[in-house]
Amino acid sequence: MSETALLDEIPSLDISDFTSGDPARKIQFVQNLGTAFNNIGFVCIKNHGLSEELRLKLYDSVKQFFTQPDEVKKQYEFPELSGQRGYIGKGKEKAKGFKVADLKEFYHVGQPNPEGEMPHNIFPEETPEFKEYTLKVYETFENTGKTLLRAIALYLNLDEDYFEDKVRNGDSILRALHYFPLDPTTVPDGAVRAAAHGDINLITLLMGASAEGLEVLRRDGKWIGITALPDQIVVNVGDMLDRLTNHNLKSTIHRVVNPPREKMNTSRYSIPFFMHPRADMNLSCLESCVDTAHPKLYVDMTAGEFLNERLIELGLKKA
Repeated sequence: MSETALLDEIPSLDISDFTSGDPARKIQFVQNLGTAFNNIGFVCIKNHGLSEELRLKLYDSVKQFFTQPDEVKKQYEFPELSGQRGYIGKGKEKAKGFKVADLKEFYHVGQPNPEGEMPHNIFPEETPEFKEYTLKVYETFENTGKTLLRAIALYLNLDEDYFEDKVRNGDSILRALHYFPLDPTTVPDGAVRAAAHGDINLITLLMGASAEGLEVLRRDGKWIGITALPDQIVVNVGDMLDRLTNHNLKSTIHRVVNPPREKMNTSRYSIPFFMHPRADMNLSCLESCVDTAHPKLYVDMTAGEFLNERLIELGLKKA
């Protein structure tokens, strides 16, 4: 596909255009979503199914958990799970290719109905609302993600339900993130809240964060800040979808920069939903995305193999 104009902001779309029952609106949504994902890899989406009331309740329960002492939080940290469930403490994850750990701590909630070798969820007893609201949002975003994947399938000239069996009870993760307050005099050299990285999964759904800081790397090398409206979520392409489409849909590098010095002593909370397929999904490039102008870029592997490789690179799993 031809290179299109560089964007100064992330395109905004309304998912109700896709679900409206109006064929013309549906086709237009598919085209606009695909064009944005082909260009910059990010869109802002409204009418995504997450109510403002649920979003605020989730953030309150997440803040309650993270404001507890470290010794309480560490009860829910299980290194043998390679960061796939429960609490992951400060200094544990670093972006691929970076030597300094990100300045964050987080908590992972996975598939409520695990199958096979999937681990079960772990929930903090001290904050029972955390379980209630993370599971509600997980279910909401899993459904929204499936709708978006139907649109993506149509853009790729696949059957609309191409992804359905691949994401049924998939390995998706809801990540509650706390970027803790920083002391400008003691921040390690080169450390940032989230160093430049691409996401591992198919697509990521991100509700509004509690403070600014998210930036996307445009293909000309310029970083542009992302600000979604209050009623929008940000959705981006992950590396698995990039592999599947042979870089037709683009997993774009992004980061969370440190706040200005006068705001360094404040917390930032963020809750992305990483939409993963089942481990056995074949990520080999779609034949329709490979031709003489676009030779195959990636080796064949399953989603489980790719996830395992990246967890080792991130320092969450031992080789």
